[in-house]
Amino acid sequence: MATGEHGATVTTVRLSLLRAPLFPDPESDQGEHAMRVSITPGAGIPDAVEEGYRLNLPLRAMHDAAVDVIAPLVRVDGAVVECVKLAEDRSGDVVVRVYEANGGRSRVRFEASFDAKAEETDLLERSLDEPRVALERVGDRSWAFDLRPFQLATVRLRGRWHSHGESANI
Repeated sequence: MATGEHGATVTTVRLSLLRAPLFPDPESDQGEHAMRVSITPGAGIPDAVEEGYRLNLPLRAMHDAAVDVIAPLVRVDGAVVECVKLAEDRSGDVVVRVYEANGGRSRVRFEASFDAKAEETDLLERSLDEPRVALERVGDRSWAFDLRPFQLATVRLRGRWHSHGESANI
């Protein structure tokens, strides 16, 4: 920050968009790219996260009169939901990825809209020998766990339809 001509505080903001990876593909990032940038003066980390999602994943309007409200598969408090998707192995399980975005510790409460057992997995949706978060059942369809600053967690919800063993499930 500097003081301007009439005593006003002046801040200079610079943006560099440069990426030049050589591995694993030395030909990557070649050609023309289009980028959108958003500036939110005075934004803290939560504001920046919200603005990033607003810019990159805008809300979509639904034009079907038969659909009034679509109930969410999961509700999460205390973390940012990065994705809710079906498991890659086509089992019908639902995978939810969340992260702590504010740089502090967070108690996450997680509730499914269907009967399920929850298990933490790695990013490839594989069971962990030693879970990184302790999923604690706090209701029929809800769990709680703690996240460290900026920690990412992947939770797999195995519904009643699942036929795998339940040894690692909560």
